[in-house]
Amino acid sequence: MASPRSAATSRASAALVIHNARVFSGRPGAAPAESVAVGRDGRILAVGEAVTRRLVGRDTEVVNGHGHTLMSGVHDGHVHPLAAGRRSLRPSLEGAQTTRAELLEVLKGFLDETGGASAEPDGWLVVEDWNPIGLLPGGTLPHHSLLDELPTRRPVVLVGGDGHNLWANDRALRIAGITAATPDPVGGKVVRDVDGAPTGVLKDDAQALVSQHVPEPAATEVTAACARALRQAAACGVTTMMDALVGREELRVYQSLTEGAGMPQRIIPALRIEADWAKDPQTALAYAQGLAREFGESAGLRFGTVKVFLDGVIEYPAQTAALLEPYLDGQGRVTNNRGELYVSARDYGRLTATFNQAGWQLHAHALGDRAVRTALDGYAYARRSTGQRDTRNTIAHLQLVHPSDLRRFIQLGVVACLQLQWATADTWTMDALLPHIGEDRHRWMYPARSLEQAGARLAGGSDWPVDALQVWNQVRTAIDRRGAYGDGDLYRHLEGLSRTSALRMHTSGTAWQLRQDHLTGTVERGKAADLVLLDRDVMHCPVADISAAQAELTLMNGRVTHDAHTPSGREARASLAGPRVGPRPLSYSAVHGGRHRACGCSGS
Repeated sequence: MASPRSAATSRASAALVIHNARVFSGRPGAAPAESVAVGRDGRILAVGEAVTRRLVGRDTEVVNGHGHTLMSGVHDGHVHPLAAGRRSLRPSLEGAQTTRAELLEVLKGFLDETGGASAEPDGWLVVEDWNPIGLLPGGTLPHHSLLDELPTRRPVVLVGGDGHNLWANDRALRIAGITAATPDPVGGKVVRDVDGAPTGVLKDDAQALVSQHVPEPAATEVTAACARALRQAAACGVTTMMDALVGREELRVYQSLTEGAGMPQRIIPALRIEADWAKDPQTALAYAQGLAREFGESAGLRFGTVKVFLDGVIEYPAQTAALLEPYLDGQGRVTNNRGELYVSARDYGRLTATFNQAGWQLHAHALGDRAVRTALDGYAYARRSTGQRDTRNTIAHLQLVHPSDLRRFIQLGVVACLQLQWATADTWTMDALLPHIGEDRHRWMYPARSLEQAGARLAGGSDWPVDALQVWNQVRTAIDRRGAYGDGDLYRHLEGLSRTSALRMHTSGTAWQLRQDHLTGTVERGKAADLVLLDRDVMHCPVADISAAQAELTLMNGRVTHDAHTPSGREARASLAGPRVGPRPLSYSAVHGGRHRACGCSGS
C-alpha cells in the first residue's frame, strides 16, 4: 500500500493537514469534523474541512485519512516502559500455564540458550513473565525444589509477570542469604512452608532480597532496548506515558534516551516512595525534590508525581491485596487472611498532605477494597489538612471497590486509573479469584461504569509489561468486558462503558490525571498536535474489531513519531506481532520460537 502522505502544491501555511478522516475530538458537544491542520509550532491550527482547506500551502503535507478515526494520541496513565525494554533482553515464559514437567523442559531450553555449559556454575538464569498461578493441575504451588531439579548449578530466578512475585531456586536463595530466620521486609513477604523454611517464592518488596544480586546488562544494551520499547508504544498510538515506578536508575536511562533524537512520548516519571518512608514525609519529599533537581533538565520529563504501593495482588495463591473482609479458602470457608496493607491511612494521609502542599500529586497502587479505602481516607485527610482541592491524586488498578466508596472519588477529586484489559472473564478473574472472594464481592471487579455514574473521573493505563501493550484491545475490553481473549464477559451489563467514555478515559481523562489537559487530550485549536490516525473508524466498526486497530500515523507535538508506511514504521509494527496469542496464554506453545519477544500491541 502506498503511503497516503503527499505534498500539496499551493501556498504554504500549515505544516500538515489530515483530511477525509473522522475526527474524535473528545470534547462534549463538539461538531463533527473531517480534518485537522497542524502548525509548524506543533500546535493544532484548525479543526474542520472549511477552515483547514484554506491552510493548505505549497509545502503543506497532506494526509488522506480514508474515513478512519483521527483522535488525540493515547495517554497511558500507568505503565512501565523501561521495564518492558529490560524484559525484552531476557527469555520469557509468556505468562503461560504448564505442568511441572513442561516447565522444566522449557527452562532446560533457556539454560542452553543463555550460555549452556559455559555459564556454569555462576551465570544467572533470569526468566521473565512467569505466571504465579500457572502450575498445573490448578492449585499446585511453586517451591524451589522443582527448580532444583534442573540439570544446573546456576542460580535460577523466575520473575512474575504481575511484578509482585519472584520464584528462586535453592542456589539463588543461598546467594541472597535467605533462610528460615530471614525477616519479612517492610512491604514484602518471604513465603514459607509449614516448617518455616523459605519456599523460594518472594512477594512484593521481598523480591529485592534476590534481585539485587542479579548482574545488570550493559547500559548501552538497556538504553537500546528501552528506545525500542518507546518506539513500540508510538506504533500503538501512545503519545504520553506516566512511568509508574521510577528511581535514579530509571532516570539515568531516560537521560540517555533524551541525548539522542528525543523521545517519542511525553514522560511523567512517578518516583517511587518506599512504604516505610511514609512515616517520614519530609525525608520522602526531600528525596523526590532532589531527583527532580538532578534530572529536571532532561528533555521530555515532567516531574510532580510520586507512587506508593498500598497493597499487593489479589489472585490466588499470592493474595496480598488488602481486603475489608477476609479471603475465602476456595471452598466457601472464611480464612484469617485479609491481605497485606503496607501503609496505614494515617501515614498515607500525612505523606499526601506533605507532597500536595509542595505541589506534587500522589499515585497509589491499590487493588483490594481495603487498600482503596485507605487511599481515599488518606486523601481525605490531606484535603482537610491543606485545604487544596485540585491535587488530582490518583488510585490505580481498583480491582475491587466497595460500593460505599464510589461517591468518595468525586467528593475528594480523586482520579480512578483503571487497567480494563483485565476486566474479562478468564482464568485470572474466575478460577484464581471468584472462589476466594465470593460472588457478592466479585461483582464489584473493576467497577468502571459504577465509578463513572458516581461522577468519578476515569483514566486509563496499560500496566505494560505486566500485560502486553494492547492499547486497542484495552479500549475494546472497557466496552464489552470480554476483549479478544476472554472466555466470557465480566459484568458487561453492569460495568461496560460506551465507546465515547472508553476513548475519553484513555485520552482526555488521563491528560486530566497527569495535569496536562490544558495541553493535550482533546483535538481542538491551540492544543499540542499529539494525534493518532488509525486504520479504521473505531467509533462505528463492530466493537470486536477495535481490538485489531493499528496506528497509521502518530504525532507528538506535531512531530511524526510513527508512520506505518516507512521502513522504521514497518519495523516497529512487525516487532509488535510476536507469537503471543493473548495477554495470558494458557500453554507454552507460544513460548518456543518467541522466547525473547518484546511485549506485543495488536490484539489480532
